[in-house]
Amino acid sequence: MAYLQWSDDLDTGIAVIDDQHKRIVAMINQLDDAQHAASRSRVGTVIDELIDYTVSHFAFEEAMLEEAGYVFTKAHKRVHALFIKRVEDYRQRFISGEDIADELKGLLGRWLFSHIRSDDRNYVEAVNDNLRRLSADVSEGGWLRRAGRRFFRGAA
Repeated sequence: MAYLQWSDDLDTGIAVIDDQHKRIVAMINQLDDAQHAASRSRVGTVIDELIDYTVSHFAFEEAMLEEAGYVFTKAHKRVHALFIKRVEDYRQRFISGEDIADELKGLLGRWLFSHIRSDDRNYVEAVNDNLRRLSADVSEGGWLRRAGRRFFRGAA
């Protein structure tokens, strides 16, 4: 059984964001798998991938908030920045030889689900209103496709 399970109450209704959140959950589950396989090198690889993907997700989400004119974008960015600093501290502890996998998985799961259910839920209306406006933009595949390519290397 997976360490974390996605539930419908985590859906924001913004498909691109929900897909990214689900990928982060899958990566946390990969961290759990690597830990149980007793593979320190795999744990390190998953931590790096998880942090890199999360940073890209945050940048993408923040671009959506700015594009939508969301009034609390600045505060949302601060929450993201503080979280990334906290997770980077875990990465450094791991590099220093500490076994941080259990602690990190717990933090990631609690923080992510809480953040989605509160902070992310608050921007849904503003972003959806803006996405309806942007859906008329079909140049180069539209804003979402261009933004996806910008923040996630190799995204179609």
